[in-house]
Amino acid sequence: MGNLNYKQFTLGVEEEYMVLDPKTKELASHEQKIVIEGQKLLKDKVKAEMHQAVVEVGTDICQDIDEAFKDVATLRGTISEIAGNLGFWMGASGTHPFSHWESQLITDHVRYNQIVNELQEAARSNLIFGLHVHVGMEDRKMAIHIANTARYFLPHVYALSTNSPFWEGRETGYKSFRTKVFDKFPRTGIPDYFESIEAYENYVNLLIKTNCIDNAKKIWWDLRVHPFFNTVEFRICDVPMTVQETITIAALFQAICAKIYKLRSKNLNFMIYERALITENKWRASRYGIDGTLIDFGKETEVNTRLLIYELLDFVDDVVDELGSRHMVDQIARIFEKGTGADRQLAVYQQTNSLVSVVDYIHDQFLAI
Repeated sequence: MGNLNYKQFTLGVEEEYMVLDPKTKELASHEQKIVIEGQKLLKDKVKAEMHQAVVEVGTDICQDIDEAFKDVATLRGTISEIAGNLGFWMGASGTHPFSHWESQLITDHVRYNQIVNELQEAARSNLIFGLHVHVGMEDRKMAIHIANTARYFLPHVYALSTNSPFWEGRETGYKSFRTKVFDKFPRTGIPDYFESIEAYENYVNLLIKTNCIDNAKKIWWDLRVHPFFNTVEFRICDVPMTVQETITIAALFQAICAKIYKLRSKNLNFMIYERALITENKWRASRYGIDGTLIDFGKETEVNTRLLIYELLDFVDDVVDELGSRHMVDQIARIFEKGTGADRQLAVYQQTNSLVSVVDYIHDQFLAI
């Protein structure tokens, strides 16, 4: 398959981190000090988010998964050091175990003020931390084809990322409660199928024309063809606790895109399933993580989630060497062995009966490889 261009599948990784008070372990409004200091060293790779207790980082465009690993590790290390110098801690979890959103300050910025003004309590309570992975595409036509097909695999990868079992001091019963919080926003969840890039752009333009949105960045689906870049952007995952988990998930998304592209080059395609069906699997992944069952729609039966993830690994097996990412994709075995971030948070809580100890653990894992 040497004639296929796997080099096009560049990677960009964005993570949202929590700023913590080392004494109380609560979320801390850092008045953008970490962002201001971070931008001196990392330029626009560090950004403020809507809530002041959130710092967002983004890698450069990475040519392969090893470059992405180095970039994410450097970003975490640099932000952690800056935060430490300012008297803060950093952590990566889809939700904070016990902080309440009501006490968190909103960043004073035109865009965030506008979102809060429009979405009100849904925006103010949206105190969550996600992972976005961009995979480069040769053109937007290919991007919409890959996005349509990749939707099916979103719950499988999401299950691996689950890292938000607590919300406002309560054990939620979910492995990922973050998406339940985000569901309050409009234009979220699994996207519909679009028959062409023109159909997608017509949809976006209609929303802009009718004042639903002012630009396509206000479409917050779990996956989207990026409004401005030639990338497919995967947005479903909780921010993982460790660098390695983030990179393993990014490698899997990249491999899914490459595999669909390879099939397309042979005039083949994976089955396209309806949004309503994929949403059933997303709910299961959110509730049970890797320890539940997902529906195999081809066989019309429930299947152990881990088994379906192994099937996904078989599906992408013939592209991971071309991408140079096998050593990262193989780390899924480690997630199965140690549990997802949610599983590990719950284990700490069961051992200590202390959500403060859970925050300590999240902080300790921030720079773990």
